[in-house]
Amino acid sequence: MTADPAEHFAGAREMLRRDRASAALGMVVERDEPGESVVSMRVREDMTNGFAITHGGLVFALADTAFAIACNEGDDVTVAAGADIAFLKATRAGQTLTAHARRRALSGRGGLYDVTVTDETGDVVAEFRGRSFTTRRAHPSE
Repeated sequence: MTADPAEHFAGAREMLRRDRASAALGMVVERDEPGESVVSMRVREDMTNGFAITHGGLVFALADTAFAIACNEGDDVTVAAGADIAFLKATRAGQTLTAHARRRALSGRGGLYDVTVTDETGDVVAEFRGRSFTTRRAHPSE
């Protein structure tokens, strides 16, 4: 029987313990604070594209996970209303990427968050901007 990768995904919140996609990608939550988060991920060979560089969708997934953690700071479920990313530097298998998400603004049920993705040298790999929407649904319980 294969172990559930979510069992190894760092994070105390129920939302994080249920995030099988982020866990399967090997993401680790480094910081989880209201309006801010830091998530890292080591790039594996199976995360590269046909040019042997990190697949852009996986860089986006890392930034999106950091965004999700940062914007879910209350009792209601907050989801993405949209997001954009600019890819600035290619990375390869063996490198560690870190996404740092920060709240920029909240207005009513909408929010704006910036996420900077860096490599292990501190070079900026991508810039992501996410727009959130807070629903009136409570977080599901166990």
